[in-house]
Amino acid sequence: MTNKTRSGYVAIVGRPNVGKSTLLNRILGQKLSITSRKPQTTRKQILGIKTTEDLQIVYVDTPGLHSIQKNAINKHMNRAASSALHDVDVVAFMVDATTWTDDDEMVLEKLKDLDIPVLLILNKIDKLHEKSDLLPIIENIKEKREFSAIFPVCAKSGVGVDDLEKTFSSHMTEGPFFFEEDQITDQNLIFRVGECIREKIVRQCGQELPYATAVDVEEFKDDGKMYRIQAVIWVERPGQKAIIIGRGGDRLKKIGSEARKDIQDILKKKVYLNLWVKFKDNWSDSEKLLGQLGFRD
Repeated sequence: MTNKTRSGYVAIVGRPNVGKSTLLNRILGQKLSITSRKPQTTRKQILGIKTTEDLQIVYVDTPGLHSIQKNAINKHMNRAASSALHDVDVVAFMVDATTWTDDDEMVLEKLKDLDIPVLLILNKIDKLHEKSDLLPIIENIKEKREFSAIFPVCAKSGVGVDDLEKTFSSHMTEGPFFFEEDQITDQNLIFRVGECIREKIVRQCGQELPYATAVDVEEFKDDGKMYRIQAVIWVERPGQKAIIIGRGGDRLKKIGSEARKDIQDILKKKVYLNLWVKFKDNWSDSEKLLGQLGFRD
């Protein structure tokens, strides 16, 4: 007689830069979603799948919801995040315990009509000066709506995450697994390679370069000995190209070197990585160009 299995979906939502991707990586025990200290690092819905002997939870990591929609890519990210609220079993509403903003209020408004469990996750509790500071924060947010449960956590260190996972598990229902037991994401390797490169760009150029960059992996070949990968980094202005390349090409070399290490960890094989930088004028406000670069609803 086979053991009964349980499964379900958890959507992790919140404004930009509250730690959603960090939480997903912590739960999975490996790096899936790229992270940085800069907002709007995650641009698409990413599924992270965690399977144990009789339980499979599919986590939906979403772009940060934000009220300012300057261009097409911002609208795309908001649509991707909002759509994650449908057809899931649990919503994990994540906030930064140190700061409540108008965008937090906006996300909360989107949750008001949901008839599924909504958990409040107070992240970055390590940033609070005193543990006693937490109680008034919780009381203030609880006045805004009723939550199924409230969890103070530090996604970076893992504090509180085990208890959070147990609660997610308690909401899963009997049924078959949605994915193969060894599958950890719905994203293909080419997407993950592109995200590794984009993460290094954000980290290297975050102070100088706006978020007008995208990565298109044009060649992805396994010749038996190594993977040969060629990717184009797209920017919106010719001057941004110079920023990414750096003096004498130093910055682009560093981006490539750091990205290659992460890509080799994913592919478990030696990687030859070749990067080019090109510009497409105002690509982030063109639905057509966004579609060509993989941004589809």
